[in-house]
Amino acid sequence: MAKKRFDTSHVIAFAGVWSVLSTSAVAAVVIIGGKPAARAVILMGLGLVLLWIATGGLLTWRFRDRVRSLAASIPGPWQVKFVLFCTLLAMTEEAITTSMTNLAPVFGVPVGKAYITASANYLDVICFHSVVVFIPMFVGWAWMLSRWDFHPNAVFLLYGLTGTLSEVSFGGPQHFAEIGMWTCVYGLMVYLPAYCIPQDRPVRPPRWWQYVLAVYIPVFFAIPVIVPLHFIHPVSIHFPPIQAG
Repeated sequence: MAKKRFDTSHVIAFAGVWSVLSTSAVAAVVIIGGKPAARAVILMGLGLVLLWIATGGLLTWRFRDRVRSLAASIPGPWQVKFVLFCTLLAMTEEAITTSMTNLAPVFGVPVGKAYITASANYLDVICFHSVVVFIPMFVGWAWMLSRWDFHPNAVFLLYGLTGTLSEVSFGGPQHFAEIGMWTCVYGLMVYLPAYCIPQDRPVRPPRWWQYVLAVYIPVFFAIPVIVPLHFIHPVSIHFPPIQAG
């Protein structure tokens, strides 16, 4: 009898619900008694959760089969289409986050006093801080998917863990508490592209240790971009530190 595969869709659903509920709960507390800058940051995060995770996630689930049919009709190697599709989704996510940063006055503070991106300039964000680093990670996933048969749900969760670890490395261990949100933020960049790749490609089932490697392999693919980017554009954040008051 074939061994039944663990249903990872429950994990994804839990992460999504967790991110929405936890962010909403924190938002309620901070809105009531928090300082203006902290309140603005939480509201920006809530906007990201509602627009990207809740709305984007539901649209992804609803139209995934239609998108897969459309992707199959587009000529070209599936690896190239995978990377381009991931890049488009990452650019969409960053458009939302940059918009949230620029909406700081709507949330009660000047632009730059509260933020969730490194810059208020969208092109600066995607070209020097985020998407430019994500692209080689997507190439890494295309390489892995051409060898191992990772389920799209597993791709979602594994890249979500990669993204969580990246946030922790830049922002500190407190981001571990936001693992549900970051898993969904990053996972939605790769889930639909992974769902659209050919099912009959010649690949092997991954072993347990390859699941572990899959969390870190994208980082190694990104190093050749991260290192020169540090010298080309050394400014990590274009705003002063967020003050508590």
